[in-house]
Amino acid sequence: MKKLVLLLVLGITASIYSQKKDKVLVTIDGDKTFISEFKRVYEKNLDAIDNEEAKDVEKNLELFINYKLKVKEAYAIKLDTLTSYRKEIETYRNQLSAPYLQDSAYVSKMVKDAYYRTKNEIKAKHILIRTPKVPTPKDTLEAFNKITKIRNRIVNGEDFAKVAEEVSEDPSARDNPKNGRKGNKGNLGYFSAFKMLFSFEDVAYNTKIGDVSKPFRTSYGYHILQVDAIRPSRGEVEVAHVLITDKTKKGEKLINEIYSRLEKNEQFKALARKYSDDTGSKSKGGKLRKFGTGAMIKEFEEASFGLEKEGSYTKPFKTRYGWHIVQLIKKHPVAPFKEMERELRNKVKSGTRAQLSKKAVINKLKGRYSIKENNKSKSIFDNKNIRTITKDSLQDIILIINEENFTQNDFVSYIKNRKNKPVYELFKEFKEAEILNYYKENLEKVEPDFANTLQEYRDGLLLFELMQQKIWEKSSKDTLGLKSYFNANLENYKTKELKKIKGQVMNDYQNHLEKNWIADLRNKSAIEIDKRQLKKLIKFYKKE
Repeated sequence: MKKLVLLLVLGITASIYSQKKDKVLVTIDGDKTFISEFKRVYEKNLDAIDNEEAKDVEKNLELFINYKLKVKEAYAIKLDTLTSYRKEIETYRNQLSAPYLQDSAYVSKMVKDAYYRTKNEIKAKHILIRTPKVPTPKDTLEAFNKITKIRNRIVNGEDFAKVAEEVSEDPSARDNPKNGRKGNKGNLGYFSAFKMLFSFEDVAYNTKIGDVSKPFRTSYGYHILQVDAIRPSRGEVEVAHVLITDKTKKGEKLINEIYSRLEKNEQFKALARKYSDDTGSKSKGGKLRKFGTGAMIKEFEEASFGLEKEGSYTKPFKTRYGWHIVQLIKKHPVAPFKEMERELRNKVKSGTRAQLSKKAVINKLKGRYSIKENNKSKSIFDNKNIRTITKDSLQDIILIINEENFTQNDFVSYIKNRKNKPVYELFKEFKEAEILNYYKENLEKVEPDFANTLQEYRDGLLLFELMQQKIWEKSSKDTLGLKSYFNANLENYKTKELKKIKGQVMNDYQNHLEKNWIADLRNKSAIEIDKRQLKKLIKFYKKE
């Protein structure tokens, strides 16, 4: 708690970026502090100050100097070299840098797209030609040529569904005699945002009704798709059901008896608990989690969404799982954008879309940086045992980003445990990862807000550690010092029993220790305040 309070109250940072016209306000042992830094700190804390005395510029400057002296002392005794400190700073730096590694405009666009695709469901058919898990360039080319020929057949007039049934390497396209399941001929039914791989979803929503997409690639291989229809989303539905898995006449007789009892006003919950064969829902009176389009088999989904009135229920119907009766609990239409924005943004940032946002940042950086590849060094790609080449043989430079060099060994270390893609594709990933890392490592030089906030955290964390050592631990362990302070200041307390007011006395003792410590720091430091600049500041804030 002390750490949090300390960081919130002080919130001070050493300024890295000062404007050309910025003037020096304070010099401590030769270290200059500019007016802009003090102003930023002072104005940051103004909103938290509710009395005029506490807003006094000179008093705030004294507090500012005290803070500077403490931080200077923390660096002098090398608290910044502590392993715990370095780990915490690295964790915070990663958290703080995360938003800079995303293209905010791109993310906002994807959030809006995701909302449109949540509000509107699309119906499509597809054909898949698979590629191996780790495809060679030859595998990729063969699959692409194959899907291109298939697309040409359809564009030239053949029926998409018939071609899908004939050639698609998605097994669901054809009948399966083993389980008696009918093939879907490539028909995926309706789906919306986040229900498919993003690359698939994106092509679907960018293809006109009736058109056949150009070949596109996913982790499964190459696809083409045809859009059949688009409609407003039905949202989600919450239902309960009774399931009788016996598909014989006996099962049909039982489900009809249950339906008759419902018609005589018996409770749906009670009947579900007694008769349903769905072990996951029967104890809850048949209640299922709410679901949207594409989550259930078609017959169950249509029956559920077909109910209009809460509490109403279907007649018995049969699916491949058995006999059902479904009761409507509640319908959940798609909420307005404002209500869904945060949820959608989180989904966008945590899913595969986040990689596309990073890609947008990388593409911008490619235009900003000098990036060179050494094709001669890339000859190691042809070595089948690339991951076992000795380090000594991998010292040639393979990539240069601005002035930073990356060796063959850097690349081989990157791919050591990555065997899911061809080496030439892994090099592209390596290059993009290093571009992003280079940007991340140099953020302080190009993003002033990031630099200021990070330095603020660094200094605040150091000060916490310093206060812990110099004041808080000392006051709690130095029982003799505490007792001596109490006896010397008895007139300030209503009781002579330290036990009864130990907390209050300890707080006063800490303030006493800090006051003496600050005085000592000031005595051994050379502090110069530019009186002229201070007067200007006082005058400026009086006008404000």
